[in-house]
Amino acid sequence: MTSSSSSPSQDAKRLAHAYPEGLRADALMEEDVAWKHDIDGERDGDQFDRSERAALRRVAGLSTELEDVTEVEYRQLRLERVVLVGVWTTGTAQDADNSLAELAALAETAGALVLDGVIQRRDKPDAATYIGSGKALELRDVVLETGADTVICDGELSPGQLIQLEDVVKVKVIDRTALILDIFAQHAKSREGKAQVALAQMQYMLPRLRGWGQSLSRQMGGGRGGLATRGPGETKIETDRRRIREKMAKMRREIAEMKTGREIKRQERRRNKVPSVAIAGYTNAGKSSLLNRLTGAGVLVENALFATLDPTVRRAETPGGRLYTLADTVGFVRHLPHHLVEAFRSTMEEVGDSDLILHVVDGSHPVPEEQLAAVREVIREVGATGVPEIVVINKADAADPLVLQRLLRVEKRSIAVSARTGLGLEELLALIDDELPRPSVEIEALVPYTQGKLVARAHTEGEVLSEEHTAEGTLIKVRVHAELAADLAPYTPAATA
Repeated sequence: MTSSSSSPSQDAKRLAHAYPEGLRADALMEEDVAWKHDIDGERDGDQFDRSERAALRRVAGLSTELEDVTEVEYRQLRLERVVLVGVWTTGTAQDADNSLAELAALAETAGALVLDGVIQRRDKPDAATYIGSGKALELRDVVLETGADTVICDGELSPGQLIQLEDVVKVKVIDRTALILDIFAQHAKSREGKAQVALAQMQYMLPRLRGWGQSLSRQMGGGRGGLATRGPGETKIETDRRRIREKMAKMRREIAEMKTGREIKRQERRRNKVPSVAIAGYTNAGKSSLLNRLTGAGVLVENALFATLDPTVRRAETPGGRLYTLADTVGFVRHLPHHLVEAFRSTMEEVGDSDLILHVVDGSHPVPEEQLAAVREVIREVGATGVPEIVVINKADAADPLVLQRLLRVEKRSIAVSARTGLGLEELLALIDDELPRPSVEIEALVPYTQGKLVARAHTEGEVLSEEHTAEGTLIKVRVHAELAADLAPYTPAATA
């Protein structure tokens, strides 16, 4: 009696005789995938052929193909979603709200979408998490609820506070200083402006470098191709700090060289006795608009904080014909980072070396007195407290009349103008003419026509009171400095008598 089943070796011999050499593999495959009731009857779901099982299978719902142009623009310009947090330590609740509103304006200028803002009332910021551990957990809930990816704190945080607050909220945390540095980096256009911002960023980043893993392990010693047995070297993070210090030293040298070029230009203006007027003020107060109105400089004007960073110097003329220079400086803000004050010190020297400061303040701001105080603090830091000051209350067309009256009453040397409509600009020019330092010597001279360069210098360097052309020459009465008075002395009536 023969067995109904055959051994594997017998099956192989049978297939070898039944099929040619080339079809043997296909026959084995067909036998492997043949359906059997006792094995395949227990399987659930549809069964696929071998070719279908081996094919690539498309997973539905994962395609990111963009359907219209608006979605493309959104993808390219996606804004960072932020939550603001502040600590109210002094002042009124309105002061705290104004500070957070300014932080929101800074965040929008930097290109962020503000979702929410919270304030914590404390005597002083928490040393560990800035707002306290309990409030940090509440902030975490706000971040989850709004879907934010960044938290911005209204103050300068220590490296430890940044790390511990990030550990709690689980998203990126930055402070007010980092936000302002980011805005400056976006808006700097000139070589000097970019160098100053880069220096400030490195000063801010140096104590905040973090490392983990191999960054905290020691480098191998300095053997020359040997087994490096000279002992542990510096860590990776120490190497990074050393390189940053080297870059900072190089950047300071470059800024010093640029400062030399600007100092030469200033010395040339001093040599020609050209008075200088500096426009200083809070950011977005309208300094560039005022410069364009007075000189036609064509400087960028935008309703944004720190829209212009690079100083602009333009030539201007008083109603009486006196020449002077008008310099637009970088805008100031409350709690301006010391890194920026130090980095932009060479630029801010335009304020200290000027003969007159036009302190521009936004008259439409709810509390313009705070802007005045913040700007004067920075002016004091750069050593320009001895320069005469005129408070220019800009945006008078949009300001509250009661606020204007209060400012004009408190600030004795002030004037209300509107750079947009031109209101009060003629009065401002007349006030500049009165306030600029005048030459000390008044002289009358009959200058021969062969010495026309002296007449030109009188117009450029002095103040011409009267001028008459006669047969013998030009009879002028001028107020000039001592050096030009000595050159004109041979042509005075007493010298020619």
